[in-house]
Amino acid sequence: MMRFDTTSLSLAVVAGALAGCEPVETVDRDSLPFNPVYNGVETRLLDGDLVSFLVEMRGARDSIDVENYAECAAAQYTLIRGYGFARHLRTNVTEEGGLWRADAVYTISPALPRGLKTIDAEVTAFNCADNGIPMV
Repeated sequence: MMRFDTTSLSLAVVAGALAGCEPVETVDRDSLPFNPVYNGVETRLLDGDLVSFLVEMRGARDSIDVENYAECAAAQYTLIRGYGFARHLRTNVTEEGGLWRADAVYTISPALPRGLKTIDAEVTAFNCADNGIPMV
């Protein structure tokens, strides 16, 4: 009875399929046009320390620009509430006809929260101001 190694067979099929593909060129996002128009922030307190930030902008290069805008709003809001830190939970980004929207949710806290996606609100707000990104 002959046995086949299905993993090796699968890899061979994938390698064969990719052999005819041309390499994809990557574009440096800094080379893309960037003419941001920040259309405002809507802040929603969801529950105690849980906050949603709805932001809109035009002229973004990609989703990173609108995510940065939401993070700047979160940093300033955190400081306004007298806290020093925020933790990013999720951001949903959409784009339609050049209008970018993000719905980002953060928790805010006086001490550094657990987790990987934490921000120091004061440092982030300083960077946002330095980069010309408006905040709440």
